[in-house]
Amino acid sequence: MLTTFLIAFREFLEAFLIVGVFLGISKKLKLKREVEICFAAGAGLVISLILASVTYIFGDYARGVLTEERAEVLEGYLLIFSGFFLAYVIFSLHKVLRRSKGGALIQAHKKLQENAFDFSLFLTITMLVVREGFEIALFTASTSLFSVFLQNFLGLILGLVLASAIGLLTYVTYLKFPIGKVFRATEYMIVLLGASLVQNGFTELLEHSFNIHLEDIVRFPLKFLPDSESMVGHMLKSLTGLDQEFSLPRLMIMVVYIASVYILFIRKSPITFSKNLLQK
Repeated sequence: MLTTFLIAFREFLEAFLIVGVFLGISKKLKLKREVEICFAAGAGLVISLILASVTYIFGDYARGVLTEERAEVLEGYLLIFSGFFLAYVIFSLHKVLRRSKGGALIQAHKKLQENAFDFSLFLTITMLVVREGFEIALFTASTSLFSVFLQNFLGLILGLVLASAIGLLTYVTYLKFPIGKVFRATEYMIVLLGASLVQNGFTELLEHSFNIHLEDIVRFPLKFLPDSESMVGHMLKSLTGLDQEFSLPRLMIMVVYIASVYILFIRKSPITFSKNLLQK
C-alpha cells in the first residue's frame, strides 16, 4: 500500500500540475475554457483509476496462483525483483516516458493559446492524464502482488486525494508549494522502500532456502521499535526495513542497494526529474 500511495501521489501530482498549466493559460488569456479542461482532466482521472484497479485485480489473482507452493521462497524472489524494478522505472523508464510526453504538451499549449479548444485538444488533455494512470499501473504492478486489492486501491485513492489537495490549493489560493522538494523527498522515500524490499527479500530467501537467519548474525536489536506483527511495526518494516530483529548483514544489504541505485541512476543524472518537469 505504501508503494502504491507514494507512486500514485507523485504521478497524480504531476497530472494536476499539467492541468493547472492549462487552467492558468485559459484564465490568463480569458479563453473561458476552464470547464472543458476540467471535464477532460476528470475523464482522464476516471480512466486512470480503472487502469490501476484492473492491475490490482490481476495482482490479486496472480498472487493467489503464484503463492500456492513454497510461498516464502517465491515471495523472497519477488521482493528482490520488485526492489530493483522500482528503482529502474522511477529513475530510468520514467525519464524516457516523460521525454515522449513533451511533444504532446507543446502541441496542446499551442492549440489552447490559439483559442482552439476542439475535440482533439480534449482528447490530448485526457490522454496526458491517462498516461499518469498508466505509469501508476506499470510502476506498481510488481509490488501490488504483496497487498490485497483493497490495500492497493486505498493507497491509490490516498495518493489521489493528497495530490488533488495540493494541486487545488496551488491553483485556487496561489500558494507556492516547493514542488521540486516534494518530488525529491518522494524519490528518497522510494529508494528507501526499494532497499527495504530487497533486504526483506534476501532475508526470507536465505532463511527458507538455505536456513540462514540473517537476523541472528551480528545482531543489534532495535527494541524501541514496535513489534513487526503489529500494524505500525509492519508498516515501518515495509517502508524502512527496520524491525526489532535488525542485524549487520541486513543493514549491509540496504547500503549496497542504495549505493547501487546511486551509481547506476542518480549519479548519472544529478538534476532530478522533478526539476525537468518544472522546467517544461
